[in-house]
Amino acid sequence: MKHTDIEVLFSQSEKFVNKSVIVCGWVRTWRDSKAIAFIELNDGTSLNNLQLIIEKDKISESESKPALVVGAALCVTGKFIPSERNGFELSVESVTVLGSCPQDYPLQKKHHTLEFLRTIPHLRPRTKYFEAVFAVRSRISFAIHKYFQSHNYKYMHTPIITGSDCEGAGEMFRVTTQNWDAKYAKEQEYYAEDFFGAKAGLTVSGQLEGEIAAMGLGKIYTFGPTFRAEHSNTTRHAAEFWQIEPEVCFADLHDIIEIAEDFIKTIIKDVTDNCPQEITYFDERIEKGLKQKLDNVINSDFAKITYTEAVSVLKSSGKDFKFPVEWGCDLQTEHERYLTEEYYKKPVFVTDYPADIKAFYMKLNSDGKTVAATDLLVPGIGEIIGCSEREADLEKLKSAMSKRNMPLEAYMEYLDTRKYGSVPHSGFGLGLERIIMYITGVQNIRDTLLYPRTVGSL
Repeated sequence: MKHTDIEVLFSQSEKFVNKSVIVCGWVRTWRDSKAIAFIELNDGTSLNNLQLIIEKDKISESESKPALVVGAALCVTGKFIPSERNGFELSVESVTVLGSCPQDYPLQKKHHTLEFLRTIPHLRPRTKYFEAVFAVRSRISFAIHKYFQSHNYKYMHTPIITGSDCEGAGEMFRVTTQNWDAKYAKEQEYYAEDFFGAKAGLTVSGQLEGEIAAMGLGKIYTFGPTFRAEHSNTTRHAAEFWQIEPEVCFADLHDIIEIAEDFIKTIIKDVTDNCPQEITYFDERIEKGLKQKLDNVINSDFAKITYTEAVSVLKSSGKDFKFPVEWGCDLQTEHERYLTEEYYKKPVFVTDYPADIKAFYMKLNSDGKTVAATDLLVPGIGEIIGCSEREADLEKLKSAMSKRNMPLEAYMEYLDTRKYGSVPHSGFGLGLERIIMYITGVQNIRDTLLYPRTVGSL
């Protein structure tokens, strides 16, 4: 049906003022009096509601009363007029109920706990909180594509079903068409009868295929769903999430660090410029000082420190960390937050991690102990990007894989990229939900996804 978006009414108000318009939306709240009724209407295009004024001497009770129900869907014709209190409002001329809403509608109150809203994921997009979250999610996704497209990267769709575990952590979801009670003497027999004739799983990363694409296309990026069967119920882990992974040929670790810093600053600035209502909402309601934090990221030169130097800083900090710090240990969130929030007070790249705690594909440094890898740590959350120069030497790569007991035959196509015209190349991975959490101040990854998938919850 022909109607005008509420966002368009507010952003182009001079075009519609004192004219009759048609709007559609859902009733967020309503108030009634003897002569006038007020409705707050929202259609999802704007964080702000449009107030409807129903004068009862102009609109019959049979027409107006069914509209005074939270959750009801309406189509309204009215005059778009200036208002001292609201900027603009709609003086209703006629109202049609498109979808009635019974009294058991769960969102009757103005405010609900996030824990309660997680029990009704199919309805929570109708709240202001999630309207703001998903608006930012949409804008970040657009900004990511815009950044890479404007820098001559090609967008690659890497497989969701794969036979290789990129991270080697054994946290892949299995993909099968076999009956649950199928019985075979050996595992190989089971998979030989399966759809692909081999063991298959959902991808944990598009990196390996991305590297293969970059070896002919120069600069590529992937942006799609990834899956990890990690039995973790923390506020930062989900079994299904979206990941951004660029791969750049003829680039070493220093090059990819520059790209990652520019990328993060650019997409944060894009969101703050294009979602001012949402950022203000999160600054006022979710994380005080959010705007200042984001401005600090945009305008700061990120710090750089080696892992060895970071361990020294942490050990001499005088802090009583829950997890003791020794060279060779993986840095925990508390360590990362100390470096960013107390020591540097800005984002920091930690480089040259011990090889034993990093993935097989990272380039071994000349010391034989560390790899050309870096994590970007940011205040308030810790690690947000994992980044490395990839091992370009065939024999060193095979050695790293053999050390981890990885079957080389399963990675022959990947190894061929080092056999035929290998070049220095680098890349990074950024979880979309992690950057959404950082930009909005949202504390639980479950609140950045339409339908969060977590251990024990489908």
